[in-house]
Amino acid sequence: MEFAGLVKQSLIDYPDKIAAVVFTYGCNLRCPFCHNGHLLIKPSRQDKRALFISEEEVLSFLHERRGFLDALVITGGEPTLNPDLPRFISRVKEDGFLVKLDTNGTNPDMLETLVESRLADCIAMDIKAPLQWEAYARACGSLTAELFMKIRNSVHMLVSSDIEVIFRTTVVPGLHTEKDIIEIARYIKGDKKYLLQQFNPENALRESYQSIRPYEVKVLEDMALKCRPYVKEVIIANI
Repeated sequence: MEFAGLVKQSLIDYPDKIAAVVFTYGCNLRCPFCHNGHLLIKPSRQDKRALFISEEEVLSFLHERRGFLDALVITGGEPTLNPDLPRFISRVKEDGFLVKLDTNGTNPDMLETLVESRLADCIAMDIKAPLQWEAYARACGSLTAELFMKIRNSVHMLVSSDIEVIFRTTVVPGLHTEKDIIEIARYIKGDKKYLLQQFNPENALRESYQSIRPYEVKVLEDMALKCRPYVKEVIIANI
């Protein structure tokens, strides 16, 4: 595998863990509020602004940080587009690290493999909108019926899994209402966590979203309060 970036230490990307974070290139969605637009398409080798970090570089760094880091977070982009992901994670775990994966849920087969083989210790899956076609297509910018069904399958599989799962929604004014967020919480009802991410308009993929004012934290807190009857824990991540 090849990576677009490496954060050598993070205290916020894996709850209660000290983690390194790697970013992958490539995504099969085009969410208008995405703040990692530079990762959507793998750049040319001739692009001198682009980073290309080898798998061996990452593994060597982790090996040297044994005892100082608890985990590796793999994010993107969409990491599950890389067929070598399970093999890479296996190598990471040889050094005793926990692994958290961030995903959009469009590859349920790979997610199931990672869960059943105990390669992933934690999976954070984005839920872009209520799980209805029109709402989800609007939030994703680019969505096929096949991908939508795969996303729903991933949600169902993760809800019933026995690993740590965090479902996440970036809450965007004009795209999400309080009713939408409560509907998502009902859909994922159970003993999993639900994270409400405050929208950050800076560098949003679609230019019109860059002028949207985020919900105040108090609004997110009110939403969280109404979600709590349905999920194990509601977390608010503000910008």
